[in-house]
Amino acid sequence: MNLNLTGQHMVVTPAIRDYVVAKLDRVNRHFDHVIDVNMVLSVDKLRQKIEANLHVRGKDIHCESIDADMYAAIDALADKLDRAVIKHKEMLLAHRHDGAERKRAPDGGAPLAGK
Repeated sequence: MNLNLTGQHMVVTPAIRDYVVAKLDRVNRHFDHVIDVNMVLSVDKLRQKIEANLHVRGKDIHCESIDADMYAAIDALADKLDRAVIKHKEMLLAHRHDGAERKRAPDGGAPLAGK
């Protein structure tokens, strides 16, 4: 997984980078086919904003979080990314398994001919 961490109007410290990497570990644990992660951390007066674009095969997932504290915004973003990745993974599994179930006979036996 490639991580690109950018700061707008702020310096990305090693402590923040380590915290983001630790939080992204949870996303990687649920779905290990993540190709790229682009994150933008920005500060606008009292508003801390973090945006993430997660690139997986066949889809780009975008999430953002705004909070008064940067670490709280990172936590909220990690939760949102985790839910989005799990939803994407379940959709892939459901898509794969629905096709196999339709081709089976109603009694669960051998596949139907011609379908």
